[in-house]
Amino acid sequence: MKGALLVAGTTSDAGKSVVTTGICRWLARQGVRVAPFKAQNMSLNSYVTADGAEIGRAQATQAAACGIEPTADMNPVLLKPGSDRRSQVVVKGRPLADVDALTYPNLKRHLKSVALESLARLRAEYDVVVCEGAGSPAEINLRANDIANMGLARAAGLPVIVVGDIDRGGVFAHLYGTLALLEPEDQALISGFVINKFRGAVELLEPGLDMLRGLTHREVYGVLPWLDGLWMDVEDSLALDNRPETGDGHIDVVVVRYPRISNFTDIDALAAEPGVNVRFVTSPREIGSADLVVLPGSRATVSDLAWLRERGIADALARRRGPIVGICGGYQMLAETIHDDVESRRGTVPGLGLLPATVRFAPEKVLARPTGEAYGHRVAAYEIHHGVVTPAPGAEPFLDGCRRGDVWGTTWHGAFENDGFRRAFLAEAGLPVESAVDFAGLRERRLDAIGDLVEQHMDTGALRELIDQGAGAAKPVIPPGGPAWS
Repeated sequence: MKGALLVAGTTSDAGKSVVTTGICRWLARQGVRVAPFKAQNMSLNSYVTADGAEIGRAQATQAAACGIEPTADMNPVLLKPGSDRRSQVVVKGRPLADVDALTYPNLKRHLKSVALESLARLRAEYDVVVCEGAGSPAEINLRANDIANMGLARAAGLPVIVVGDIDRGGVFAHLYGTLALLEPEDQALISGFVINKFRGAVELLEPGLDMLRGLTHREVYGVLPWLDGLWMDVEDSLALDNRPETGDGHIDVVVVRYPRISNFTDIDALAAEPGVNVRFVTSPREIGSADLVVLPGSRATVSDLAWLRERGIADALARRRGPIVGICGGYQMLAETIHDDVESRRGTVPGLGLLPATVRFAPEKVLARPTGEAYGHRVAAYEIHHGVVTPAPGAEPFLDGCRRGDVWGTTWHGAFENDGFRRAFLAEAGLPVESAVDFAGLRERRLDAIGDLVEQHMDTGALRELIDQGAGAAKPVIPPGGPAWS
C-alpha cells in the first residue's frame, strides 16, 4: 500500500488527533510503514525530538502509535501562543519569529512550501502518511492562506475524511455545513465522514446516517463510541474543560491552570498512580489543603506570574506549608528574580522567592533531551525554554534545578514519566504510593485501545481503499459550494 489521507474535523477537539492516532496504530499493526503529519499545529504542549527539534506533543504520540521516532517533518510548523494576539512560530523544530494575526499571513507562502516539502519526504520514506488537519476546513475567512486543511489537501492531492463530535450536539449540521461551505474543488476531495464520541445504540443513529449519505453522496466511514480513559497528550488547553476526573484518591494534587499553561501533560503520569487525584485550579480557595501543588510550564512566564498575584494564588503559595513543585515556567516563577528582555520584555521582575535562584531569559531557546539521576533512579526528560535558571551557590540540587524545604524546581519536562523517580519523589514529599504502574506500558495500552476503536468501529476495508486509491471520481457539489478561492 502506498498513499496518504487527511483527517479533518468540524471543530477543534472534535477528535482529529484521536482518529489520526487510531488509524496510525491500526495500520502499524497491519505491518504498514506509516507516519503521522500535521502541517501546522497551534499548541502549547510540545515535545523535543532526538535531534533537538520542537514539535507538537500530539505528533510525538502519533509517532509512538506508528512505532517510530518523531521527527521535525511530522510537524513542520508549530504555533505557540504567548498572548491573545501573538504567537511564536517554530519551523522545522526551531523558533523563526514572533507574529500576530495580521503579520502571520505574510509568512504563509513560505511555510506552505516548507510543509509540502516535509510531507513529500515522509511520503517517500513511508508506505502511508496520515495527516491531521487543524481547526476546521470550513473557516472560510482563513481559506485563502490555508496550509493545514484543504489548502494542503488540494496541493498534495489528499483524500479527506471529516470528523464530527456528536457529544457537542448538532453533528449532522456540522458535517453537512462543513462540506457545503467548501468550494467545488475542495469538496471533490471530501470522501466521507466519521462520527466521534457516540453514546448509545448506533441503530438509533442509522436513519440520520442514511440521510447524510443521501444528502452528500459521501460515505460514513464509522461511528466511534465514547470511550473513557483515553485522556492522553492532548494539545489544546480547552480540552482541560472536559478532562475526566482521575478518581477519589487519597492524595490530592492540584495543578495551577494559568492562562498560558503549557506542557500540562507532565502531570499525566502522576494522575495514573492509584490513589492520586489530580485537579486543575484557578483560585486560592480551590487549592485548599491540597497535598501537592504543581506549577506547570508556561509560554508567558512573567504574564502568568502576574496572573498568580492578581488571583491571590501567589499569597496562598507563600503561606503554604506543604509540597510545591515547579516545572520549567513554574520553576522560573518560584525563583527570587526574573530578568526578561526576551519573552515579555518587562525587564527585571520579582519572582515568588520560594527558591534560591535567579532567571535570565535568553534569545536562543534551549531544546534538549537530558538524562540524570535523582533519589536513586535514572531520569530521562526534555527541555524547552528561553528562561535560564541559576540556583544560588550551595542550593540543594534537584535534577537540573534546586530544592528548598518543601519546594522543588526543575526545567525538565517528562520527569514524572520515569516510574521509579515518580514514586521516589512522592515518597520524599511525604506522599508515598504503593503501586507498580508502568506509565510507558499504560500509554501503549491506550494507543492500542485507540487502534481498536478504528479497527472495530470503522469500515477499514473502505478506509484502506481510500488511502490507497485517493478520492476517486468526482462527487456532487453541495450548495452553496463556497466562493472560488483560486
